[in-house]
Amino acid sequence: MKLVFTIFFIGLVSLKSMAQEFKFEKETINYGQIAKSSNGERVFVFTNTGDKPLIIKNIKSSCGCTIPKKPKEPIMPGKKGEIKVSYDTKRVGGFYKSITIFSNAKNARKIIKIKGNVVNGISLEKERSILSNLN
Repeated sequence: MKLVFTIFFIGLVSLKSMAQEFKFEKETINYGQIAKSSNGERVFVFTNTGDKPLIIKNIKSSCGCTIPKKPKEPIMPGKKGEIKVSYDTKRVGGFYKSITIFSNAKNARKIIKIKGNVVNGISLEKERSILSNLN
C-alpha cells in the first residue's frame, strides 16, 4: 500500500513540474482617482514560472473602453513579460474591468482586473506640471 501511495505521489509531483505557469506581480491594478483625459495606460508584469515558453494566444477585455496588448513573442522560462492595458479616461465615473488572458499555461484562462474612478477636473500630475513651469 505504501508503495502504491509513493508511486502516485511521485507521479503527481512530476506532472506539477511539467505544468506551464505564470505569476503576476499584481492581478488588479487600481488607478485610484484620475482626471478625465489623463493617461489611461498601465502595465501588468508577470513571470513565466514554468519550464517551457509561455505563449499568450489571445487577450479580451470586458468592454471596448479597455484595450489590452499582448506580448508578440513567447516568454521564456524564468523571464518577465508585460501586458499593457489602456483604459479610455474620457469616460467620467467609476470603473471595474476584467481582462481575460488565453495561453498555453496549465490554467489556459487567467483573469486580471483594473479599477478606478475618472473625475472631471485637474489631476495632481497636471498641477505639479503647472507649478514646475512657473518656477
